[in-house]
Amino acid sequence: MTTKKGPVLIELDDMPEMNPATAPLVPDDQPDMPDGQAIRTLAVLAARRPSVLWRLFWGLALGLLLAVLSVAAWDFVTGLLARNIWLGRAVFAAIAAFLLAGLGLALREWLALTRLRRVDRLKEAVERALEFGDLEDARAVTARLERLYRGRDDMQWALGNLAQRRADVLDGDALVDLAERELMTPLDAAARREVEAAARQVATVTAIVPLALADVVVALAANLGMVRRVAEIYGGRAGAFGSWRLLKTVMLHLVATGAVAVGDDLIGSVMGGGLLSKVSRRFGEGVVNGALTARVGVAAMEVCRPMPFHALARPRVTALVSSALAGLFAKG
Repeated sequence: MTTKKGPVLIELDDMPEMNPATAPLVPDDQPDMPDGQAIRTLAVLAARRPSVLWRLFWGLALGLLLAVLSVAAWDFVTGLLARNIWLGRAVFAAIAAFLLAGLGLALREWLALTRLRRVDRLKEAVERALEFGDLEDARAVTARLERLYRGRDDMQWALGNLAQRRADVLDGDALVDLAERELMTPLDAAARREVEAAARQVATVTAIVPLALADVVVALAANLGMVRRVAEIYGGRAGAFGSWRLLKTVMLHLVATGAVAVGDDLIGSVMGGGLLSKVSRRFGEGVVNGALTARVGVAAMEVCRPMPFHALARPRVTALVSSALAGLFAKG
């Protein structure tokens, strides 16, 4: 018996028509691209504006709490004085010392906020001098900058160079640019080191700590400390409330300009995070969180700097992230 060889014809009348347009999508088993969720959450929380009703509620709650504590403390001290006068006097002295310490902290916070406002006014004066190019205005703001940094040992060399060269400059814009190059160069370098340290800390903790919300808490602490140190570098001594005010200002600026989203200056970091996410989702997320922390640091430099970036270039986030992550493997 022989087998007949030839083409096999399959009837397709009962089968649905298949073409590339109707074909099902190929499932993507690759992990999603990391998006820096911790820094995005921090930006939303810090930039949120509380409503008037909430402010009234918390103000009344704080006032009632202080009233209750004051009455309870008064009754406690008077009761002790009635039972044992020496013990009552000791407790009264401790409460008085506590109130004096609180008053000192409040005074320090007020002085810190005053210094921050002074730096803000100085920056506005520098911007006006650059806009109009008046030599007298440029000399005035240069003198104010010198007074701001006169008592700092780390600025004596820069102040000396500025004092030697400013007499030869007869143009307002050139004088402001000279002051920026001489005074801001060492301060920018110190601020960049703080930004790199914060980005490295956030990236490391995000990569190795698997706890939920731990990266958000670390990002908040690292960014708050970074903003405070950057402000101190540029001459604004921010206290606790001042640091939170600066962080809110920075986050509002980032949210308003859409800078929290991934942009051109983060493409390299995000691609690196995407590659790392093939190995570990946490490592990829850490890289992107570190990059977004660096972007927050650059915005903090712009906010806290008493001079806008004009003669000197604005730091690039990619360079900061590269230096920060390279520091993970630095020796010595």
